[in-house]
Parts: sequence; C-alpha cells; structure tokens
Amino acid sequence: MKKILIFCLAVIATLTFNSCNNGPGTGGTATLEGTVFVVQHPDDNYTLVTDTVPAAKADVFLVYGNETFYGDDIETDNTGFYRFKYLRPGTYTVYAYSTLPSGQRVAVTQTVNVERGEVVTVPTIYVHEGKAYGKSIVKGVVNATYIDKNGNVTGTGPAYEQRMYIQRLGEPFPFDDVRAGIDGVFMFQKIEPGDYVVFTTSVYDEDEIPYIVQKNVTVTDPETIVEIAEPFEVTIRP
Repeated sequence: MKKILIFCLAVIATLTFNSCNNGPGTGGTATLEGTVFVVQHPDDNYTLVTDTVPAAKADVFLVYGNETFYGDDIETDNTGFYRFKYLRPGTYTVYAYSTLPSGQRVAVTQTVNVERGEVVTVPTIYVHEGKAYGKSIVKGVVNATYIDKNGNVTGTGPAYEQRMYIQRLGEPFPFDDVRAGIDGVFMFQKIEPGDYVVFTTSVYDEDEIPYIVQKNVTVTDPETIVEIAEPFEVTIRP
C-alpha cells in the first residue's frame, strides 16, 4: 500500500511539474539560431552610403512568450552568429539594439515559433550605429558675381569659401554653418526632419552693406539628401 501511495504521489508531482513548465522557456530540445549585422552610418559621409558588417561580440536577448523581460542573453561570435539551445515549444522574441547618435538604444526584434526538437533560424537582425544614423543632408550651390571697387563686374562663378548658415524655421539663430567648396557646393550634415532656413550674406554697394539671401527647405524623411533646387546668387567685392 505504501509503495502504491508513493508511486501515485510521484506521478502527481511529475504531472504538476510538467503542467507548470510546458510553455516557452528552457528545458526542451529545440534550438534558435541566427545572425546579427550592424549597419554603420559614418560621419563626414556626404553620400550617406552605409557599410554592413557582422555584429561581432554583440549582446542578443531572448524573451519567452509574452514575458516583459528577457529570459536569456548571449553574445555573438566574430561572425555575428548566436545560438540559444534547450528550448521548449512556444513563441520567442529575439532582439538586439541599434544605437542612436544621442546614445539612446532601440531594440530590433524578430519573433518566431518553435516546435519540439526543431532548429529554427531566426530572420537576420540588422542593427544600426553611427553619428549619421537617422540623419539627412541639406545640399545646395552658391554662385557669385564679382565686382571691383568701382562696381564693375569682373567675373562670375562659384562662390568659393562663401559661408552658409542654417537655422530651424521660427528660431532666431543658426545652429550650424559651413563653407562652400571650390565648385560652390555646400552641405549641412546630420539634419533631422523638419523645416529650415538656409541663408548667406551678399553686398551690393560701395559701402559693402550686407543683406541676407535665404531659402526655405523642408526635410521630410531621415537619411535622404535634400537638394535646394535654385542656386544662391551673391555679390562679392574685393
């Protein structure tokens, strides 16, 4: 009688344990694996071309089912590969972090379903980093009419080294300035979506009293090159 009672209690305990541990988590025979790549957005890159490389030694996190905190984490190898083993059937979310220029991190997630004994390949996770991540470029051209001290035109062409300014629409002061290149082209980097005023100064009389030449520009989307359609025209005296 005692042996039968012990056997019954063992069966009940086993069933209770299994019923409490039949959701997503460890203790199973399934495997999740995948790769993380990092998309680099370098500064001083006037084409916004990115470079994608394996995310070596990156932290990858695993969430079991609908839990609000990760249940496991692992570091990728030198090729960006990771593997979570001994998982029970269920739904899992895998994520890694992109890093904004401000330093804030944003999770990039993939959610997959796992059956008993499966080896599931998670869709590739692409994370982003770099000072130009999420930023745009405002590009324009400034031309000049060159006049001498007597007001006579001596030539026209690109306004090399002309200083250009940019400010947010509605704000009183510019937040950045650049010099035009030898071809008169200028670019403002790391611009967020929004409305802006781009301006420069010009002179028009013998007193060299400057006046403002400005154009409005709207940046709609991140990571785009917004070109100002019409060139700036200024007058430069020696």
